[in-house]
Amino acid sequence: MAFGVGRCLSTPLMVINFILYFISACLAGWALNRLIDGSGVGNAATRFFVPLALIASMVGLASVFAGTHHLRVFRTDSLSAAHATALIAWLLTLLAMGLGAKEIHMGGPRTKRLKVLEAFMIILSLFELLYLLSLHAGIFGPKYGPTYGSGYGNNAAGTGVGGPKAGNYGTPAASAV
Repeated sequence: MAFGVGRCLSTPLMVINFILYFISACLAGWALNRLIDGSGVGNAATRFFVPLALIASMVGLASVFAGTHHLRVFRTDSLSAAHATALIAWLLTLLAMGLGAKEIHMGGPRTKRLKVLEAFMIILSLFELLYLLSLHAGIFGPKYGPTYGSGYGNNAAGTGVGGPKAGNYGTPAASAV
């Protein structure tokens, strides 16, 4: 496998998450604009759900961008940044999903766009979890660890974090005296 498990699973999930988060950010922006104008777009839970859905969408887009950077450089430090951003995005998406479920449970008049936003938050909670798990699968890959990559030393040459084991650098102490 040329790309490994992490890249093969993460790439399609990132594309799906980007599309869904972008659409949900547009819908949440529309609904927030309607709420600010004073137009009725939903029930009592809408004024809590819409801003949180917008924040979750923007953090989800940030997690996609961090994941894209990670897949480009594919190092341990970029993995930790992508993983942390995806975890925060997933937790915010779960919170928005809970408020969306409360909004569905309350019923009342809601527009079609608001119903789509509720559905997207529920779907995105699953897809963000799958993306988070695919990043987590990359942690256990054979290419990760403190001795792999340009920032941590080159494992192929027998070096570790502290450098080569028996390095001959500079003038030996015996010949310098």
